[in-house]
Amino acid sequence: MELTEFFKSYIETEEEPVTICSTDYHILYINKAAAAEYERFGGYNIIGKSLNTFLDLEAQSKINMVVEWFKESKENNQVFAVRYNSSSTDTYISALRSNSGELIGFCNKRRCRTPDETEPYALV
Repeated sequence: MELTEFFKSYIETEEEPVTICSTDYHILYINKAAAAEYERFGGYNIIGKSLNTFLDLEAQSKINMVVEWFKESKENNQVFAVRYNSSSTDTYISALRSNSGELIGFCNKRRCRTPDETEPYALV
């Protein structure tokens, strides 16, 4: 079994949207949550399309700035991008790098800020 299957499976466990793009801004992969979030744009059909198709000029400029910053240093790997107070989530853009540290893409992922109230290891 290829390790790729494990990575895809892991990304699918994310409850929040995850979008993976190449350095030329083409959408390579979205998880199930992202497909649902972007259903108005075609859901899974956005894979292979340019991210810029779905962004206004201001958002395109910000993404360009972040990608250029990622290219400046192997140490530049994550940027806080958006706070959604209504859903208590934050969006981050993270660099994706080869084993040698070369930028090969980037991903957009959300993180929930609401603390989990479930008992640890409760099998619910």
